[in-house]
Amino acid sequence: MVTGLAVSSFIQTDDTGARHNGKNGYCTVICNDLFTYFKSGDSKSRINFLELLRTPQHKDYRINSEALIYMEQHGLPVKYKLLIQSLSPKEYPDKLSFEKQLSDLKITAEHAVRAITEGALMGSIIEHGFNKDMGILSDDAGQFNVFIHALCWVHTERNIQKVHCVTTEQLALLKSKLDDLWELYKGLKSYKENPAASFGKEELNKMFDKLCTEKTGFLKLDQALERINNNKQELLLVLDRSEIPLHNNTSERDIREYVKKRKISGSTRSEEGQKCRDTFTSLKKTCRKLGVSFWKYLDDRIKMKMQIPFLSDLMMTQLIVINSS
Repeated sequence: MVTGLAVSSFIQTDDTGARHNGKNGYCTVICNDLFTYFKSGDSKSRINFLELLRTPQHKDYRINSEALIYMEQHGLPVKYKLLIQSLSPKEYPDKLSFEKQLSDLKITAEHAVRAITEGALMGSIIEHGFNKDMGILSDDAGQFNVFIHALCWVHTERNIQKVHCVTTEQLALLKSKLDDLWELYKGLKSYKENPAASFGKEELNKMFDKLCTEKTGFLKLDQALERINNNKQELLLVLDRSEIPLHNNTSERDIREYVKKRKISGSTRSEEGQKCRDTFTSLKKTCRKLGVSFWKYLDDRIKMKMQIPFLSDLMMTQLIVINSS
């Protein structure tokens, strides 16, 4: 995953349930067209997601300008912010030393600990070279809303589909809004493929505003449209970042592989078994994306033939092909 993150301008992500040793847990997938990475654990919090974005050799926590900006954006009270700004040192090699520092400062309020920890992880990630302009596409689960966040249009459409109609008039209003949504989606898709196409930024913005702000008189539908309007920036990110997909189908397809294994094989019991499942599923999906037979790849590595290039090198080759097309 390290190379995949280093060469990518966006990633897609999702999570699903994953039982381990008789307890409920979660598996998070991080992927795009170059790679797939699975990681199981007992949490699906934002802290867990930020930890997954760290390179394996870096486990530190840092209080730097990026960390402080994050804490302020997420409502850290001033009294805690002043305590954090006065810290010395501002770098902690591991989780234990960082948590001890918070304990010594008597910072125990859950919301404060969470915001400070997330900020310190953010500071560490960026300090070690993570692209802070990374686009992260998700289905609107709150734990993924970091860096430059984008939302899936397919999941957005479901907000309208879930509205329950009791009259034919309400059904007609809902259908009309769905038609407007898919017309807007068609325009965004055309813009993404060719920014010089007939639909321009201004027109697409107007189409979005018409969809979400024109009242229908159907309260539940208008409330659903208001929720969509609140996410305008994340839904129209493609107008400024045309490389970012309009939907999260890639991560949905990738994680389906994991779900099938869970249904067939059940849960893992040992730490080694959990790690093997995550590793080999990640390798299988990544090989497929890079045009490599997973079976031949395993045979090549087990027998030490080393005839198949490193997957990181194949990612770079694939990236060159994508950029030149």
